[in-house]
Amino acid sequence: MLLAVDVGNTQTVFGLFEGEKLAEHWRVATEAERTADELAALVARLLEFRDLGFDDVSGVCLSTAVPALLSSYTELAERYVGAPLLVVGPGTRTGVPVRYDNPHEVGPDRIVNAVAAREHYGAPCIVVDFGTSTNFDAISAAGEYVGGVLAPGIEVSMDALFSRAARLTKVDFQAPERTIGSSTTTALQAGVVFGFAGQVDGIVERMRAELGDRARVIATGGLAHLIAPHSKTIELVDQMLTLEGLRLVWGRNADVVSAPDSRPQSPT
Repeated sequence: MLLAVDVGNTQTVFGLFEGEKLAEHWRVATEAERTADELAALVARLLEFRDLGFDDVSGVCLSTAVPALLSSYTELAERYVGAPLLVVGPGTRTGVPVRYDNPHEVGPDRIVNAVAAREHYGAPCIVVDFGTSTNFDAISAAGEYVGGVLAPGIEVSMDALFSRAARLTKVDFQAPERTIGSSTTTALQAGVVFGFAGQVDGIVERMRAELGDRARVIATGGLAHLIAPHSKTIELVDQMLTLEGLRLVWGRNADVVSAPDSRPQSPT
């Protein structure tokens, strides 16, 4: 089984694949100071939910936006899981040419999203990933990653607002019944939902104009389900897009990933 790990700045998503099938997935908070021992204890508990252990994992594919955690995941794979580790980054075989001024600047999550989107939804396409930042990534009709747009994420934007406005308090992220709010809560909710939906539509239309094709738009990320129903341009939501991209990238590099010499002991 393949353990796919998408480490974001705010949350980390683990996916467990049986062949091409995503058998299980879990979402936890990202903690930049977690040690390999702590990660091993966490992953062991998650695997136990399916009556599995480290011996059932044959490979680990990692995308991380937090460089400080790279050494911890490397030790996790080598010392505890005892399976080959593939860290997505420059030089990783993806099958998607990257046409960026400096390819090293592109986050690995953006690349694996492009891989999965092109594979399953065709090209051209645009991926909108609602995370710590809202990422818009464009894949051309030729199937190339050509760049995108980075904007502040929903939660980051709202946290900044609440920290600067003493009379405003945090609200639940949900769509109000009307655009014109009749209370501070519904006014804020309208600003979040309809404001970000409008941002998505405006940016997507500009990207489509530059791509020169009518690109399909796929949304992913934790709050995609909140914005997508109110967007005119988002056509579908695929919450597992990044994990699927990691699986595909693993398959395209499996022949060059070497396994450790021995299996480790389980954590105590």
